[in-house]
Amino acid sequence: MTVSPFEALACPLDGQPLLRADRSWRCESGHSFDIARHGYVHLLPVQKKRSLDPGDSKEMVAARQRFLNAGYYERISDAVNVGAADVVQGHATASFLDAGCGEGYYVRRLANTLEGSQDVAGLGLDISKWAVLAAAKQDKRFRWVVGSNANLPVLSNELDGVLCLFGFPVYGEFRRVLKPGGQILQIDAGPEHLKELREIIYPELKSDRPDREAVPEGFHLVGSENVKYSLTLGSQDVISDLLAMTPHLYRAGAEGLEKAAALTTLTVTVDAVLRRFQKT
Repeated sequence: MTVSPFEALACPLDGQPLLRADRSWRCESGHSFDIARHGYVHLLPVQKKRSLDPGDSKEMVAARQRFLNAGYYERISDAVNVGAADVVQGHATASFLDAGCGEGYYVRRLANTLEGSQDVAGLGLDISKWAVLAAAKQDKRFRWVVGSNANLPVLSNELDGVLCLFGFPVYGEFRRVLKPGGQILQIDAGPEHLKELREIIYPELKSDRPDREAVPEGFHLVGSENVKYSLTLGSQDVISDLLAMTPHLYRAGAEGLEKAAALTTLTVTVDAVLRRFQKT
């Protein structure tokens, strides 16, 4: 069984199929996208960027890479892998997109789990070039793309599963690229996720989002699972990495960040909700 790069890419400018030609991808209209030295391709047109350097910074990506590779969120990854195996049970080939892949931790572990039983075609996409670069350096088995969930550079009806893990789902696009019966595996933070850290850095905690149980149009809910456990972080460096890989780094005030920087140990609750939505 093999893990291979996903091939059914679409031009981000006109939606036509992209074909590999030496060190670039090209469509029939003549749009061409060069393949970077580390193997990834940039499919986020400049006119669709909201900033010069969108997404996570180089420092945020490095923090996330250190934290995840240390295994702190392994239980979340394991739950995703079990759900994904159920999605593609009986399929000869499993095709997955990690939409907002970061440095590729989750999709790498998924491929390692599935490759013993079936062929896997994988695609990791993130709006951050730093995240995609880090992913491409760590694993050459996948197709790595700089792109946006709002305009996925993927042909329609080509994927068995879409992972959206602590990310920004665009359900219309996810539905378009999924095969009939394909599924979204979505992880969101539960109400108690990192509560102890948030209590330190914020004057008061905001209430949970009211739309958490909503089922997106064009899908039905297959199942929901809570992944909840306690995690002890034993150094200021690890606490700093956790904070740096979350939006809290930019949302917290100076006083809250100062309190976090003074911590040398912290026990936090990991509270994640995995929901699976199947295309109808």
